[in-house]
Amino acid sequence: MTAPPPVRPPDPPGEPAPTLSKAPAEATSEATSGTPSGAPAQRRPSRLLAPLRETGKLFALGLAVARAIFRRPFQLREFIEQFWFVASVTILPAALVSIPFGAVIALQVGSLTQQLGAQSFTGGASVLAVIQQASPIIVALLISGAAGSAICADLGSRKIREELDAMEVMGVSPIQRLVVPRVLATMLVAVLLNGLISVVGTLGGYFFNVIMQNGTPGAYLASFSALAQLPDLYVSELKALIFGFIAGIVAAHRGLNPRGGPKGVGDAVNQSVVITFMLLFFVNMVLTAIYLQIVPAKGG
Repeated sequence: MTAPPPVRPPDPPGEPAPTLSKAPAEATSEATSGTPSGAPAQRRPSRLLAPLRETGKLFALGLAVARAIFRRPFQLREFIEQFWFVASVTILPAALVSIPFGAVIALQVGSLTQQLGAQSFTGGASVLAVIQQASPIIVALLISGAAGSAICADLGSRKIREELDAMEVMGVSPIQRLVVPRVLATMLVAVLLNGLISVVGTLGGYFFNVIMQNGTPGAYLASFSALAQLPDLYVSELKALIFGFIAGIVAAHRGLNPRGGPKGVGDAVNQSVVITFMLLFFVNMVLTAIYLQIVPAKGG
């Protein structure tokens, strides 16, 4: 005969019934995730939408800079310092690059016009190619490669040292204090460099066409005056202005958003140059297509 099992006394009224302890696996998962098992899990942002978010931030920064340009106080001293810095690092490379650019265009166009029997139009065709296409592209490449990378590195180093956060705490807008003078400096230097490159490239093309391809100076100048018109210079300066704005905005955007400390600043500099080049060729295609549709060719 075995003894009967002990009978558990009933729980007193008012006390909750005992609950079973959670399994160790559930407790471990809650401890690692930080969310209770009954709460809905938060969805991580998709990596496919990251370029779209970055594009939106870039456009938002461009609008913020455009609004801050007309606000006071204007940082005149910072603008002058940045203008001098951007001009000092781009003038000599621009002059040196524009000579072979003009020479290559003149030689290629001269060879093509010789095959077609229209050598008298070499001057006009080569000068139009330099003014409308080569000059703004050279400006944008130099501004983004030399000045834009320096601007991005400067802002990125300030960001990782938390200087920009300190400025915001003190009520100073980093966009108005630092970004606006740099963007305006890149725009003004781009417009001035475009004129310099157009002149130097045209003179280089004239020299190589007359000296190396036995062209006549009178035919070179006559074809230029017959094909070129004043809106060609206007659209060239407009392209340079827009390219300078894009280079400054992209450099500032990547400099304000570095990732991973000093290494992130270096990556941001490389990204700013690459993004500027991509936007440059796309915007140049759009502006050229619009110009050719709006402004009729001379004599057409």
